[in-house]
Amino acid sequence: MVLTIVLLLIAAKLVMEFWLNRLNRHEVKAHADEIPDAFRDSIDAPTYRKAVDYTLARGRFEDFQMLYDTAILVLILSTFILPVIYRWFGSHLGPSAPAEAAFLFSLGILLAIPSLPVDWVNQFKLEQRFGFNTTTQKIWWLDRAKGLILALLIGYPLLILILKLVQWTGPLWWLWAWAVVLAFQLLMVVLAPILILPLFNKFTPLPEGSLRERLLRLGERTGFHSQTIQVMDGSKRSRHSNAFFTGFGRFRKIILFDTLINQLSDVELEAVLAHEIGHYKKKHIPKMLAASAIGLLIAFYVIAWIARQPWFYRAFGFEPGSIVPALLLFSLLSGVVTFWFGPLVNLISRKFEYQADAYAAETMREPNSLIHSLRQLNEKNLSNLTPHPLYSAFYYSHPTLLERESALRREGQALPSAVA
Repeated sequence: MVLTIVLLLIAAKLVMEFWLNRLNRHEVKAHADEIPDAFRDSIDAPTYRKAVDYTLARGRFEDFQMLYDTAILVLILSTFILPVIYRWFGSHLGPSAPAEAAFLFSLGILLAIPSLPVDWVNQFKLEQRFGFNTTTQKIWWLDRAKGLILALLIGYPLLILILKLVQWTGPLWWLWAWAVVLAFQLLMVVLAPILILPLFNKFTPLPEGSLRERLLRLGERTGFHSQTIQVMDGSKRSRHSNAFFTGFGRFRKIILFDTLINQLSDVELEAVLAHEIGHYKKKHIPKMLAASAIGLLIAFYVIAWIARQPWFYRAFGFEPGSIVPALLLFSLLSGVVTFWFGPLVNLISRKFEYQADAYAAETMREPNSLIHSLRQLNEKNLSNLTPHPLYSAFYYSHPTLLERESALRREGQALPSAVA
């Protein structure tokens, strides 16, 4: 009965995802032949047609990917292969924490293998077809090898520590595990930009010049002091662009993709950075970290609860007694539940984006610089300009371009010296 309910929930999620994709494609096709009035002065017909084609192609690919991933999940659950592998590890390696962590780590690798050909097709077929892919086979495979090595060096010891905490701390192990994982995540916020990101990308200081001076003045004007402004060679993998800042305190760094610098003017880059600073000034980062910590605490509590339910274990072919099956089943099935909370999470994220946009407009003393940069980025990234509202609610952590423009223009009208 439990397995049947879980399979029905998996099916419900898949049906909903297919329906949302269909709604979105229908909405895109309805606007495919004519550029919407709001964007006629910012995008030409060939680019708009290409953006439509990209959205439709990506939607079809996502349909296949969702069906493929769901089929694999249903297969491994319904064939009871997981408990067979678990018993094999136990009989050969014993019940020690390193052995059980090795089971989880090895199974994670095995479950990731089927996604490799799908990821490869996405990068070297779909993205390449629309001119976004700039990576090579060598870089693509090296990225995955580096990720595997990092997981072995960092993730595997963390798994062992969590399993040791179960032995050391008794029924409240989940509180200790939450504290350890939370501390680890906060530590990685500081260490990742220094030790991990440079393993994948090259970071160079932004050269002396008008752009650097403009961005430094913006930092001084807003009280956002950064250790450095660096350029990341994002173009070695894709023509998509981004900007972000990492670290805390004196370790804070502003990161600009080289593709972003090539796509925007100096004043537009200043507006984008003002938006990112807006997230910092509005304390969105600690708020999101706090929300993540609460979510992590709930996750560990649920895992601890599952581990005490023999009926749940036996439904999937496991025998009660170890925390490992609970960790495994939670990692496989949590998305079936959290998917339905997507609109709520995105609603909060969008609120933060509106606030950061408003801060940027106030800092720049006009909204047009950010509006122009958003239009440029949407055009260069072939973004969907006409998503279905329900699809957007489930999948868009940012407001649509039209929604952001409307909010920015209203914000501009409230500025004393705005050029709306």
